[in-house]
Amino acid sequence: MKKSYKIDVDCANCAQKMEDAANRTAGVKNAVVNFMMLKMNVEFEEGADPKQVMPEVLKNCRKVESDCEIFGI
Repeated sequence: MKKSYKIDVDCANCAQKMEDAANRTAGVKNAVVNFMMLKMNVEFEEGADPKQVMPEVLKNCRKVESDCEIFGI
């Protein structure tokens, strides 16, 4: 399953850190952050529940970029 989320992040470097953190989260098969569009596209592993995975993604992203936000989770 793939889902798209609106994000709030300050710079391209921070967006890359968010992408790396999201990709290290259990249940995420692949995550791509587009800084220009302020979007994060997430492909979930089979059987993973996005409603359980995305709060963990946000928690991991905030470890590297404390003021980032992911909307719609």
